[in-house]
Amino acid sequence: MEKEGLARFRAGADRRNRPRPGLVRTAAAVAFFFLAGWGGPTLAGNPGCQAHGPVVSAPVDVARIGARLRRHEAVRILAIGSSSTQGIGASTPAFSYPAQLESNLGRLWKHAVHVENAGRAGETISETVGRLEASLGSGAPDLVIWQVGTNDAVNGGDEGQFSALLKRGIDAAQALGIAVLLVDQQYYPAIEDLGQYERFVSLVGATASAEQVPVFSRYRLMKTWSEQAPDLLASMLSADGFHMGDRGYDCMAQLLADGLVAMATPAGAASRPAVTAAAHP
Repeated sequence: MEKEGLARFRAGADRRNRPRPGLVRTAAAVAFFFLAGWGGPTLAGNPGCQAHGPVVSAPVDVARIGARLRRHEAVRILAIGSSSTQGIGASTPAFSYPAQLESNLGRLWKHAVHVENAGRAGETISETVGRLEASLGSGAPDLVIWQVGTNDAVNGGDEGQFSALLKRGIDAAQALGIAVLLVDQQYYPAIEDLGQYERFVSLVGATASAEQVPVFSRYRLMKTWSEQAPDLLASMLSADGFHMGDRGYDCMAQLLADGLVAMATPAGAASRPAVTAAAHP
């Protein structure tokens, strides 16, 4: 489904016994994402962009980002994945989640922020992990946000190989002291083999737990929207009923930005303004 037919814009060691490299174990540098809207009011500008529990599974190492902010240096984030990162389903590339995340973070931190969009529609993990390793070799970002597993879940395949490749990509980043945040699969109403699909969702979570990296649980977030009100989920999806649309990507970017800002804003900084929805063309 994320394959070539949808690859167009509508408009143009045992890790359980040793710490991960670069993992900062202090309360000041590591925190959970408890995101705005959790059981409270909706986020400004995007009614319905809320959840009822944490969508990020574990602490995130924001030491590199925090250091950049203290030194007033540009923050670099690599967003890699398949069509959900590229922005298929958005009305323009400006409404992909990486583009909106860059805008939100730059406005909130009042620092230069560059979020590189390394999404490529249709990819499975075997293709993405090679690109990730090449990207890390050409420059070290402060954070990798890796959206992974949807095409693998749709197409099936070897589950053990999927976990091994996911571990390989995480290790490549962490060997360089770069934090990783995984984004798991989207939920959509037309999943054909729910058991197979959810096994791959679980593999992302299990591998992340073993590797001590967090997961932004997009699957759980979107499935909760569907359970609350099918119309709410539909409003977050594009016309294909599979990819997110402008509103869904905006919501994802808002949640990620709120969490990162809450964790990485230097102590003593002025209170951050609320994230506002992007202005549609």
